[in-house]
Amino acid sequence: MFRTKTISTLLLLLTLGGCGTSSYYILSTAPQPATTYKSFNGVIGVEKVTVPKYLFKREIAVAKSNSQVSFLGGASWAEDIDEGLTQRLISYLQKKFKQPEVYGYPWGVGSQPKIRVKVQLSRFIAQGNRVYLDASIQLENLRTGKRKARLFSTSVPSGSQASSIVDAMDKAFDQLEEQVALGIKLF
Repeated sequence: MFRTKTISTLLLLLTLGGCGTSSYYILSTAPQPATTYKSFNGVIGVEKVTVPKYLFKREIAVAKSNSQVSFLGGASWAEDIDEGLTQRLISYLQKKFKQPEVYGYPWGVGSQPKIRVKVQLSRFIAQGNRVYLDASIQLENLRTGKRKARLFSTSVPSGSQASSIVDAMDKAFDQLEEQVALGIKLF
């Protein structure tokens, strides 16, 4: 009797658990750059990408207005978004400059990087049928102390489904990566 109830309860839980299916998304895969730059002379250090607090939740955030955020049910991040975006930026810069010497902070290398990259996202969210990305990009030559900072802003069309929102976020971050690489090239 006890065994039958236990088995029945387990079957019921497994059945109900399958009803709330979720899709999991990542943004950490760096695209292959359309063009590459000549190899950078020196090590590039990338600090962890900072993101708004609403991106620390596992559910995908959507802005209902400028002051209201909701989270999509059944759509979750499969990674910590700040760590995933940092690894993606590192990988992109390695590909763009054809250089393996791009490291995340703490550097963990024998010598200090020549260029430090710091990216702070202040807005990275879908609202209406667009994804908005606002960020600051800071570059610093750690040998000379020279600094350069700029603001970045873009919006990319998206639908209202989680997959189209994530695709648009991917495209928006592509644009940011390209601007970071261009800034390093011109620095």
